[in-house]
Amino acid sequence: MKLVRYDRNGALRLGVIDGQDVVDLLDACPVGTKPAELAGLSDMTRLIAMGETGARIVNAAISNSRAAKTGRMAADKVRLAAPIMPVLLLCSGENYWDHRDEKPLVTRKDPEFFTKTALGVIGPGDDIIRDERVTKKLDYETELAIVIGKPGRHIPAERALEHVFGYTILNDVTARDRQVTLRPDGSSVYNLGPGKNFDTCAPMGPAIVTADDIPDPQNLQLKTWVNDELRQSNSTAKMIWTCAQLIAFFSTFVTLRPGVVIATGTPGGTAWGTDPELGGKKPMRKDTVAPKGYMQPGDVVTCEIEGLGRLTNRIAAA
Repeated sequence: MKLVRYDRNGALRLGVIDGQDVVDLLDACPVGTKPAELAGLSDMTRLIAMGETGARIVNAAISNSRAAKTGRMAADKVRLAAPIMPVLLLCSGENYWDHRDEKPLVTRKDPEFFTKTALGVIGPGDDIIRDERVTKKLDYETELAIVIGKPGRHIPAERALEHVFGYTILNDVTARDRQVTLRPDGSSVYNLGPGKNFDTCAPMGPAIVTADDIPDPQNLQLKTWVNDELRQSNSTAKMIWTCAQLIAFFSTFVTLRPGVVIATGTPGGTAWGTDPELGGKKPMRKDTVAPKGYMQPGDVVTCEIEGLGRLTNRIAAA
């Protein structure tokens, strides 16, 4: 199933996509639903934490909506918000070989580990703000994002996918001139705090697709367009560390709880890869268009992952 949050008269509501419609979960919930269960339909993290009970309630709402023709709206008339406000947004970088190869060499034995602030989360159709006081080199990164559903610490990789509620798309928008500084000898210094954290740095959406609809997260096509130019084209099969391995890794440090989101890295094709001022060095693939620079006001970036849909945002000046 595809779960969403949407704006209705200034209030965020939970819904589920059913065919060409969005079903409002509270409106479509059958009479007699328990108060505690109704409370779970007002917040995505709370719904996720309900586990199988939450899934049962959502399915009951879908069935009731179909039978009673209630709580349904045409999906193209609904303004979606980010599907979740993460409890914690954990990120792994340098997780595709072709992205590693397009920038200054960094060697590591473990996944890159940084966080993004939930204050930067925006939804489909929201503007990504390019603030020159923050950056003049604003870049895109389409990433598969894992939404945790079952809590755990020190989770073994072979059991890790049991802790996944679902998946969504994240655009790990990055201020490259804040992230990287080149030394005179050609080596680089990374500053992932300021490079990854600023207003509108984390578009997410359009929906959370539950894990039962994504049987193999390591076999999904991933693409990015800027103004209809294909910039990234790859597969999650090319990840260095799999989703299961990343869950195991991050759970070493913190207890993963319902509503935690893990971003799994981006493939090659970023604007950074063609920026010699910051060490970009890899020629683009033949099936993609080489960026002529970083994102500018008026540009439109679209992130697509197979089975999860498309996340589109416009770049706007501050």
